[in-house]
Amino acid sequence: MSNTTLSADRRTLADPLAAQEARSPTVAVLIPCYNEGVSIGKVVTDFRTALPGATIYVYDNNSTDGTIDKARAAGAVVRLETQQGKGHVVRRMFADVEADIYLLVDGDDTYDATAAPDMVRMLLEQQLDMVVAIRVSDEQAAYRSGHRLGNAIFTGIVRHVFGKRISDTLSGYRAFSRRFAKSFPTLTATGFDVEAGFSIHALELRLPIGELSTAYRARPEGSVSKLRTYTDGLHILGEIFLLFRDERPLQFFGIAGLALLAVGLGVGIPVVLGFIQTGLVPRLPTAILATGLVLLAFLSFGCGLVLDSVARGRKESKRLAYLAIPGLFAQDSRAGASRR
Repeated sequence: MSNTTLSADRRTLADPLAAQEARSPTVAVLIPCYNEGVSIGKVVTDFRTALPGATIYVYDNNSTDGTIDKARAAGAVVRLETQQGKGHVVRRMFADVEADIYLLVDGDDTYDATAAPDMVRMLLEQQLDMVVAIRVSDEQAAYRSGHRLGNAIFTGIVRHVFGKRISDTLSGYRAFSRRFAKSFPTLTATGFDVEAGFSIHALELRLPIGELSTAYRARPEGSVSKLRTYTDGLHILGEIFLLFRDERPLQFFGIAGLALLAVGLGVGIPVVLGFIQTGLVPRLPTAILATGLVLLAFLSFGCGLVLDSVARGRKESKRLAYLAIPGLFAQDSRAGASRR
């Protein structure tokens, strides 16, 4: 063995992060699928072309239309998740797949694969944890009016409550850092509400996020949407409601307390005025109701204060879990510092 080789080996042992810095970040394209046999082959091929160095993972969710065979034929790594629902699939993907950058996209061929390199580049250059593809489309069939209205309503609620940094709360096309993917708490989301969870998690922890406008097109002929406008819309609204309760309990229970207090005062003031004038309480049940509502209002305020402290502790724990995962850029900084 030459002296040059021995010297290089010693440098690698002394500075193991130098080799890590030199390599390119690994990219995993994650495609959750349920009966997308019509489109999955084209989606895998398009993303292999757009990101030649990436590994394409297709996670099948009990498909019965040949999705698995077509995904394998197109060159994807196919894995299975038997618990039905997109949230379960995403949970499994983030747990199983190891990469520096994760690109999540639906398997219905509605998103533009050519935007993927720009999303990855934006994530790296701006050192972000999430890049959201904002859907832009003039096709009525691509973005139905009911879905467009629902997305606008949900996005407006999230922006009003949690922050105004995301313009398309329910976009299914996103790039994530490893830190985000491995620290994302996917405990409650089971379906399409997982996208709202991504947005709220990033906003609550004040993670660095970016947005990129991308084309959004109609499904290919023969492909059927799995999104049920009203059922899934109510489910997403319920998930946002629960996240509001869990992440902002003081506001949640404060609003409930104010409502109870307003009703209690509205019911009770006439009783009090009648007592002042006559010295009698002719409507005893009304007085009891008003007293109960006011007590419930103060109880709600108290619950909000206590749970707000709990929520702050949970948020700090999530932040610590996020920081416990080495970031790609932090590793690069450590490598540079060790060389100096």
